[in-house]
Amino acid sequence: MSPARMSAGPELLLLPLVLLVLQASRCHGACVEVDSDTEAVANEGFKLGCISCKMRGEVQASASVNWYFKASDETEFSHLYSYVNQVAEIIDPRFYRRLGWNGSKLTSDLQDGSLFILNVTYNDTGTFRCVFNRTLKYSNYEYPTNTNKNITITVVPQFTRGLASILSEVMMYVTIIGLQFWLLVEMIYCYRKISVAGEEALRESAAEYLAIASESKDNCASVQVAE
Repeated sequence: MSPARMSAGPELLLLPLVLLVLQASRCHGACVEVDSDTEAVANEGFKLGCISCKMRGEVQASASVNWYFKASDETEFSHLYSYVNQVAEIIDPRFYRRLGWNGSKLTSDLQDGSLFILNVTYNDTGTFRCVFNRTLKYSNYEYPTNTNKNITITVVPQFTRGLASILSEVMMYVTIIGLQFWLLVEMIYCYRKISVAGEEALRESAAEYLAIASESKDNCASVQVAE
């Protein structure tokens, strides 16, 4: 076996490790559904959270998000906001210049449809409905799905954080840290496995190379004796 082939061995063995690292870096953007806060403070900003994760991240998709609002003294929802093809539109005049998109950016594959309300008023007390219209794009067909989430907001003069909000945030960070730790363990295990396999391959290659060299030397000695 030539030295060139022997030197190429470790590079080929490291290829799966490189692919694993790239896959891990993609997982850093993993989608986690977290419930929105439900208590807003008057005259301050407030994030209306709405996350709808795809069940299969590898499937291409496109989505639009529509928001609806029903005040505490109303019986019907009114169209509040739409985000389609990365274009936002405030529809309800009560929220003109007070709403901003706070979700997924620079993509049509939306998974975060959150909004941010500026200068919250007591009239914002009520139920907000977030509607995801998603189309999953398979090789031979497209499959439409629909997801609705209702968020009931209470406007208070001073912030008092609820236990459910604290627990939700703690669980979110625990989940993310757990995923990162699992990826790290997998990377270390694969690296060690690849390293051992590489050392064994190099030893076998070296033994084969020495055997070929010894055989060639013996053949040369036999030729000289015959002469």
